[in-house]
Amino acid sequence: MVEPSGPLVPISRPVLGAAERAAVDRVLASGSLIQGAEVAAFETEFGDGVEHRECVALASGTAALHLGLMAAGIKPGDEVVVPAFTFAATANAVVQVGAVPVFADIDPRTYCLDPAAVETALTPRTAAVIAVHLYGHPADMEALRLLADRHGLLLMEDAAQAQGACLRGRPAGALADVAAFSFYPSKLMTTGEGGMLVCADPAVATTARTLRNQGVGAEPLIGLNARMTEMAAAIGRVQLTRAPEFLARRRDNAAIWDLALGPDLTPYRAEGTEHGQSVYTIRHADRDAARSRLEDEGVETRVYYDTPLHLTPQYIRPDRAPLPASEAAARAVLSVPVGPHLDQSAVERVRQALARL
Repeated sequence: MVEPSGPLVPISRPVLGAAERAAVDRVLASGSLIQGAEVAAFETEFGDGVEHRECVALASGTAALHLGLMAAGIKPGDEVVVPAFTFAATANAVVQVGAVPVFADIDPRTYCLDPAAVETALTPRTAAVIAVHLYGHPADMEALRLLADRHGLLLMEDAAQAQGACLRGRPAGALADVAAFSFYPSKLMTTGEGGMLVCADPAVATTARTLRNQGVGAEPLIGLNARMTEMAAAIGRVQLTRAPEFLARRRDNAAIWDLALGPDLTPYRAEGTEHGQSVYTIRHADRDAARSRLEDEGVETRVYYDTPLHLTPQYIRPDRAPLPASEAAARAVLSVPVGPHLDQSAVERVRQALARL
């Protein structure tokens, strides 16, 4: 065993500096703390990166999923197809609007929804499909778009992990009817907490803006408090200017990890995709041993996700069908640090540890 040369290299850490502090000070000096000029500017600036679609800044990525479904008209009793292999927020948002999540299996190479599995999961009650760009790899949105159009379904992107990802030159967030982004501290950029809803239809964005403010608007609705603060938006505006640098560093680090691991362990990337590299995830036949070895060498690891949602207590059903690709992935995936928080020394430590797997 190699002794660690220092504390564990953390799996993630936000990169913040003087510009973000100055942005917060600017807001505090203004005395306007909620839903003002900073939020409006952040929405416009973020929209520039998603084909100028309408954007609605919200309190979290989960709020973006929730309000996106509400604003697009998903109703209690509707069924929404979601991947079983994802973070719980994807399915939780479906339940929060009174709809029913129906779990479908994944492509074992990309970890994203398998369009053939989605088609099998459809019923007369199906109203929507949520495609998760897991770990930053774009889902097969072309096949899912054809399927959704054929069956008259809403198509949504859970792009929480995919800011900066592209499919055939088009950005994640502009590949469906609505899309949800997260600005949690582990993501490409952060606002502390926060999210963004991206809408192809401006009318859906208008409804979402009403819903986020307790339903107060020209046409009152029963809404909730999902507003983004001015401080969060101000931080987000600075982070958005730094996002290209953050993404480039993630991709540079991922390329180094690829070379260290070799072809057997290098993550798959489909032709025509540009990975968002939110997470660098390998698949290892002896995941526990690999994890112990990496952490012995000073590299923090995480398992995203060790239990597919259809097997969790809140979602398990006696009549559940097996989802073999999701279940196999949950037994084998392991994520390592890849973000811009890694300095040259940390990059070398991770590279050496991966090379010894």
